[in-house]
Amino acid sequence: MERSGSKGRYVLDTDRGEAELTISVLSPTLVIADHTDVPDGLTGQGIGLKLLAALLDDARRDGFKIVPLCPFVNAQRRRHPEWADLFSV
Repeated sequence: MERSGSKGRYVLDTDRGEAELTISVLSPTLVIADHTDVPDGLTGQGIGLKLLAALLDDARRDGFKIVPLCPFVNAQRRRHPEWADLFSV
């Protein structure tokens, strides 16, 4: 994860460019998942889920909740009720 002040991003390098999930840190206990972007032609290959998995792992380890502003993150939250404890909605 890359972080600069209250902004951060999870990045995965691919042969077609960077995939990223951007976040805004509101407090030590609350992070907004802003946006997920996967290069054209690579959607549906699990890249977004890998980025989200890294965010979820950090949330578990560091004890913060995620506000799922990003439509992709919010859709995954709804599909995975077992992650409910990591989200603030």
